[in-house]
Amino acid sequence: MGNPSKTFKKKYFPHVSLSLWNDWHWQVQHRFRSLNGLSRILHLTDAEREALRDAASRFPVAITPYYASLLDEADPTQPLRRSVVPLPEEWLQSPEESDDPLGEDKDSPVPGLVHRYPDRVLFLVTGFCSTYCRYCTRSRVVGRHGAGGHSSRRQWEKALDYIQATPTVRDVLISGGDPLTLADDALGWLLGRLRAIRHVEVIRIGTKVPAVLPQRITRDLVRLLRRFHPLWMSLHFTHPDELTPETTEACARLADVGIPLGSQTVLLKGINDDIQTMKDLFQGLMRLRVRPYYLYQCDPISGSAHFRTTIRRGLEIIDGLRGHTSGYAVPSYVVDAPGGGGKIPLLPDYVQGVEGEDLVLRNYEHRLFRYPKAFETPAEPCRVVRGAF
Repeated sequence: MGNPSKTFKKKYFPHVSLSLWNDWHWQVQHRFRSLNGLSRILHLTDAEREALRDAASRFPVAITPYYASLLDEADPTQPLRRSVVPLPEEWLQSPEESDDPLGEDKDSPVPGLVHRYPDRVLFLVTGFCSTYCRYCTRSRVVGRHGAGGHSSRRQWEKALDYIQATPTVRDVLISGGDPLTLADDALGWLLGRLRAIRHVEVIRIGTKVPAVLPQRITRDLVRLLRRFHPLWMSLHFTHPDELTPETTEACARLADVGIPLGSQTVLLKGINDDIQTMKDLFQGLMRLRVRPYYLYQCDPISGSAHFRTTIRRGLEIIDGLRGHTSGYAVPSYVVDAPGGGGKIPLLPDYVQGVEGEDLVLRNYEHRLFRYPKAFETPAEPCRVVRGAF
């Protein structure tokens, strides 16, 4: 199979030079954002057409030409297509859903900042994404503001003042929207200001750019980022079809300048909710030097019921990965507790019970083992065995 991006460019943008196609600004400027645009490249269903007619007044649509090249023009059930092309189900709100299911607004001491955990804050620096995922937790705010969706420098200053005045904050996660859609000078200014705050030890960036806009990961950008270590990056991946040559190169550039890369994946019904798909994704990410970090249960955001699986399905997937691939390729399965409870990890029932002082455990083959004296407190110091190490 050839490179889908090259085939797509030749078919739909034959007069665009390769250098222009690989310019991230061009990609952003030529996003598909409407029924007319998408009907050029996809055989849309009646349901997709209906949703696209009303999308602008609800949650905006935007798909980069690069990411559009990965969509199946004839199959509306293709995972990547389902993740970015709207359906009328988005208009239906279930009783358990809300616009802010994680309670971020109530934990926001100043606009654009969420302070939920004792030692870290979430810094929302933009409402702009190059491509909008239909299951977005922040669909209430992204894509809806002026200035290209980016927050004002004045708003950033208020958040920076709060961080400066709160010495317990040692870790700042920059997110949005997608912070890597900021210009290099704006991103450099922001990172420089954060790095100048002495108690900020770690800076993280959350982004889907390597999957939807890999052209953004330029050599100039990685030279900029490497100046602000320790800098970590959380990348958002949905499906193994996103692991293209372009994404591979983008991740390599980031890893080569010493940025530890972790991935975050949302569990989505009919898109990635089977063991083999997840195994292919996580093993593929390992080859790209990206450590699978979180598998999220889909948040109960308004209009997301058609994306949500059961918790049982998530546990089955983790159970089907643990022991069947390397531990590095198995993320933590978490529920971000509705109402602001934070991330809560979930595990299959590996602990089967207690017999006396023994813990009864189940392994990946569903065989039972005992761990002896699991709850005994030693009555005397342990004997040192020389040469044991």
